[in-house]
Amino acid sequence: MIDLLVAGGGPAGLAAAIRAAAAGLEAVVVEPRPTPVDKACGEGIMPSGVAALRALGVTPAGHDLRGIRYVEGARQAEAAFRGRPGLGVRRTELHAALHRRAQELGVRVVAGRATEVRQGPDSVTAAGLTARWLIAADGLHSPLRRALGLDRPSPAPRRYGLRRHYRIAPWTDLVEVHWSRHGEAYVTPVGERLVGVAVLSRHRRSHEQHLSAFPALARRLGGLEAGPVRGAGPLRRSASTPRAGRVLLAGDAAGYVDALTGEGIALAAATASAAVDCLLAGRPEAYPAEWAGLTRRHRLLTGALLRAAGHPWTGGLIVPAAHRLPPLFAAAVRALQ
Repeated sequence: MIDLLVAGGGPAGLAAAIRAAAAGLEAVVVEPRPTPVDKACGEGIMPSGVAALRALGVTPAGHDLRGIRYVEGARQAEAAFRGRPGLGVRRTELHAALHRRAQELGVRVVAGRATEVRQGPDSVTAAGLTARWLIAADGLHSPLRRALGLDRPSPAPRRYGLRRHYRIAPWTDLVEVHWSRHGEAYVTPVGERLVGVAVLSRHRRSHEQHLSAFPALARRLGGLEAGPVRGAGPLRRSASTPRAGRVLLAGDAAGYVDALTGEGIALAAATASAAVDCLLAGRPEAYPAEWAGLTRRHRLLTGALLRAAGHPWTGGLIVPAAHRLPPLFAAAVRALQ
């Protein structure tokens, strides 16, 4: 019997399979999409995420990131990461690097989609495969989270994300977050002559319409589009618990707040590794508490920043406050790195 079946071959699913295989377990990943998988994301990995990938033996090629800069009109605030840099990485490059590492360790990836699950006292079956344990890492709109009855409605306003690349040399080694009353635009260097621009907003508009809220940025990028626009959303998702019997949820499938603070890859790797570690220790019941501890800071800080950004009285104060109080902004950046 398979030791661990993983539903979803994105970063969280591959991280779980790599962790399991490195510990000597037979891991099989079920994923419907061909490698490499692309998706809408900011493509900036925080230093903690880079460290988590290195611990898995994954070292994708990318562009070093020194820190974060907030921009709103003429006001700016920037803070450097403490210690190691972050990394701007094309999503396809990240996925290819994870896939290579999984193959090196003997992980089997099969084409398929897990939409239902059957559990017994000693096994779990999904996508026609039976294993001792299943990790559901099937993303933001997780079919398995719904099938298990774990989907929990979120009262928060819906937010959506769009990403596009632009053929231009990066003008900074920082992730730039441009703010407006309509949303945010994240500019991430991902190559010698390539930047990714992700926009987040409550409004469902085109990428070009979103960029028009940032005139200086739109002028700089005009006519330099490279590749299609990719979208994701609504972003906020919640599960009543990250474990149901012999199924453990990891990554976005276990719950997601927002991309505002750029911790997606770090949390995907951390929660996937924690799920496998709980199984290796024979303590799957410990995983919900582990998950809560690993994600608590992100959920609290990201939630607070979202509430501030969405409020008409406080939304326009974020960048001015960061500009006037550099030590406070630096402390916030380092708390999230």
